[in-house]
Amino acid sequence: MKAFQTLIATATAAVLLSTSVIAQEDSYLDPAAKKATEINESAASSQGKINSITDQIDNKLQQFKTLSKEIEGLEVYNAQLRRQISNQDQEMIDLNKSIDEVSVIERQITPLMLNMITGLSQFVPLDVPFLIEERSNRILDLQSMMDRADVSTSEKFRRVMEAYQVEMDYGKTIEAYPGLKEIDGQERSVEFLRIGRTTLIYQTRDGSFQGVWNKQTRQWEELDSSYKNQISKGLRIAKKQLAPDLLMVPVAITD
Repeated sequence: MKAFQTLIATATAAVLLSTSVIAQEDSYLDPAAKKATEINESAASSQGKINSITDQIDNKLQQFKTLSKEIEGLEVYNAQLRRQISNQDQEMIDLNKSIDEVSVIERQITPLMLNMITGLSQFVPLDVPFLIEERSNRILDLQSMMDRADVSTSEKFRRVMEAYQVEMDYGKTIEAYPGLKEIDGQERSVEFLRIGRTTLIYQTRDGSFQGVWNKQTRQWEELDSSYKNQISKGLRIAKKQLAPDLLMVPVAITD
């Protein structure tokens, strides 16, 4: 019995000693654990900062890549603009050169146009006397146009060439037009038939008189009634009332 009590006392003392040792160890470990916790918290905070910095770096890197592509595109665009500007500079040089040449041509072409109009005004009175008023008015319009500052040189040249083209077309067309003609001292209403510049004939409305222009004598000559039907036929052809056909009319003989 006494030995059992001694064993219990010994065990109790051992437990107390172990508890004391554990208490002492806890007193030593608590600061270390606290320090470890602080280190872990600091490490977690640092990791958070690192993650934040990493995200910022990734964003900056993405922005850098985006800007690099934009810069690359701008460099290509600027290179294209430089080529365009170079071409425009050359075009400006060519345009200025052309303007200088146009000024020289304009100074040369104006006297040419004046001479052409003068030549036309001299030609019409010497030509077969058809549409005299219309052709004379056209020449007067050209002469008046040449003094106008609001008409460009190119337009003046176009109008002069157009007048020459009209005169050229007269030589290869057939035309009928009304007019007045003095016959036996009396002014009569007639129809003129022009066949190119070869023949100019008139016939009264009732077909009682007809005549032809003689280029050599520069006078009108009366035609006999044998030409009446042919002249009437020619007038209808010129008015497009008949299909083109052979006509038997007098033709002036020129040297």
